[in-house]
Amino acid sequence: MKKSRLIVKLLFMALVAVGVSACSSKTKVESDLGIKGAPDWVNEGTNILNNKDGRLFHGVGSASPMNDMALQRSIADDRARAEVAKILSSYMDVVTSDYMSSAKAGGANVAEEAVSRQIKALTRVNLTGARIIGNWRDPKTNIIYSIAELDMKHVKSTLAGTQDMNDDLKRYIGNNADNIFDRISKGKE
Repeated sequence: MKKSRLIVKLLFMALVAVGVSACSSKTKVESDLGIKGAPDWVNEGTNILNNKDGRLFHGVGSASPMNDMALQRSIADDRARAEVAKILSSYMDVVTSDYMSSAKAGGANVAEEAVSRQIKALTRVNLTGARIIGNWRDPKTNIIYSIAELDMKHVKSTLAGTQDMNDDLKRYIGNNADNIFDRISKGKE
């Protein structure tokens, strides 16, 4: 369990270090796991995709074999959602930083703590939209892998329905969310 979890973490860190080399026409992340017979998403791991299916956050989690297959799958699902939470949180950190820079450049007096709290609350609400879109069991090791997906459309929809957010921040995210996502998915952050 620790070995497969470490591999997934190392893969995520490698993807971040490489800048998640994705392009808008076809998203391809070099495989780091190399598990023969595994779906592409298992070998690609956690990443940010911008392709024909939309702007997507994908998180991949795994769980080592145990006596209870339903529990094992549930653990893999939870870990996949946790991976989505990590990349969404990183994305929102960039949004916050960009907003703070923009607001200060415009002469606005913005309370960083209040903005940070609002962003964190939005992140928690958005995670409820992360759904499991696949599972795979490695027949050799019996490790179960799960992939969770969060669509940027859901993030923006959640934002539109938020009542407790500063109007300027809400407007900024609404106007810039896709551009920031595109910049991050192309590895420019």
